[in-house]
Amino acid sequence: MKVCILSDSHDHIPLLDYAVGQAIAEGAEAVLHCGDVVAPSTLHCLIKYQIPVHVIHGNNSGDLYTLGMLANKENPISYHGMDAGITLAERRIFLVHYPHYARAMAATGDWDLVCCGHSHKVRFAQIPNIRGGTTHLVNPGTIGGVAKAPATYLLADLETLEFHVREIPKSIEHQ
Repeated sequence: MKVCILSDSHDHIPLLDYAVGQAIAEGAEAVLHCGDVVAPSTLHCLIKYQIPVHVIHGNNSGDLYTLGMLANKENPISYHGMDAGITLAERRIFLVHYPHYARAMAATGDWDLVCCGHSHKVRFAQIPNIRGGTTHLVNPGTIGGVAKAPATYLLADLETLEFHVREIPKSIEHQ
């Protein structure tokens, strides 16, 4: 199963919409959003794709009440609060906004994959865990292209745990 992992959209609807559309064209069957959506209305552009969207809030959380209400309507969006533990394709996945919290969760060995955001920088690591193995830790950067960072997301294959960075073309960024 392929998934689109992104974070820090900061209300940039065209970038978020483009990224998810492209990821679906490459076979993504779900979206994992690691926080800082900001306005819940930003997520409306994803409903049309009719694939599961798992979202948490970050430090720029916007209207959490409306985000909760949106997720309770008949649509594919699941709002999990400040973090989430989910299972997709038999992989245990933890979503959190903050990298330091993500690193700690990866070290537990309870998860196959831990995803975070906040720094606006793409990062990959395999964290040694207390069970004697390693846990994949990924940060997709910022899909919103915040603070002059490139607008990026990850296309992940949950079967192989391979992660590919995708950057949004500048022509889309400036729409």
